[in-house]
Amino acid sequence: MDPSDSIDDILLEFDNRSLPSSTRDITDLTKSWIAERGAPEILPFQGPLVERVMERIREQIEIVERETGDLEPQANFRLILIQTELERVKYLVRAYLRARMAKIDKHPLYLLSNPSALSNLSPPEQSYLKSHLALLNNHYLASFLRNFPAQLRRLDDTAGGISMIEEPDLDSAVFCAVVKDVGGEDGGAEVVIPGTGARFTLRKGDVYVVRYSAVRKFVLEGAVELI
Repeated sequence: MDPSDSIDDILLEFDNRSLPSSTRDITDLTKSWIAERGAPEILPFQGPLVERVMERIREQIEIVERETGDLEPQANFRLILIQTELERVKYLVRAYLRARMAKIDKHPLYLLSNPSALSNLSPPEQSYLKSHLALLNNHYLASFLRNFPAQLRRLDDTAGGISMIEEPDLDSAVFCAVVKDVGGEDGGAEVVIPGTGARFTLRKGDVYVVRYSAVRKFVLEGAVELI
């Protein structure tokens, strides 16, 4: 523990350590879902986190199946609580994955042509992306592209200096909160909004509405959370 830590930092660290790992995982998954909804680009897949949560779901399903049929009121009440929690967690997992799939559906060509963005997808998501693009291409060909000249049938055409690949708008506005110290002599980090010259300082505890591109680095580092 750093002697320079504030009382808020110490209490927060104590609270995090006192939480059961399953509770921390649910909290982290909720934050990942909110971040995925708010970010214009697809964020790195939280594989280990999702796997731990899925394992917890499997354990709870086994408990429900094993204890179903018990006529004791106390046992039935416990099952109701487990099933309620189970549905809540399943909803979070589905919501997180759907938010990611929506971005895959919106920017498939961009993801496939950008190795850095493609690496943020899980193997099943990459398979879905390729299948989705194949179906989309076949549908367009059958509907109208077959009537076009061969050189105009590409969905990723960049002829004439105009790209047909739709990219995420990294300059869109996001709500974010600074949750960690980001350095600097005064405890903050100066951020420059691209294209404007406007500057502001990130300090722990502050909340901003700002262009995603200005805080993207800190979001990926975990110092800033989208809200």
